[in-house]
Amino acid sequence: MIIGTGVDITEVRRIRAAAEKWGEDFLRRVFTRKEIEQAKNKSSFYQHLAGRFAAKEAIFKAAGDNSLSWQDIQVSNDETGKPVCRFLNGKGKNINVCISISHVKTYAVASAVVTEKS
Repeated sequence: MIIGTGVDITEVRRIRAAAEKWGEDFLRRVFTRKEIEQAKNKSSFYQHLAGRFAAKEAIFKAAGDNSLSWQDIQVSNDETGKPVCRFLNGKGKNINVCISISHVKTYAVASAVVTEKS
């Protein structure tokens, strides 16, 4: 059963500006260590982070769980490149999340569908 759907669009320049203004404090507050490490291996660092940011926002909206924080969700890719969501800190035990992420030079967009685990 579908619990909710969410979508978010993020300007890449806003993620870049926040990272430049607040540095590692911003990055560590919003992204997990693994997400930051993966982004550093990309030629489009800020586009990659903007996609992860949009995905997390879409998941927040779809899950409708106010107790979720930035550090409770980790967005990465499986072996085929498909984006996947992993819940951390004991959160999300009873739900599945399907996400899609896309970005261009100036924007990143993501959608999420949250369903009950069967």
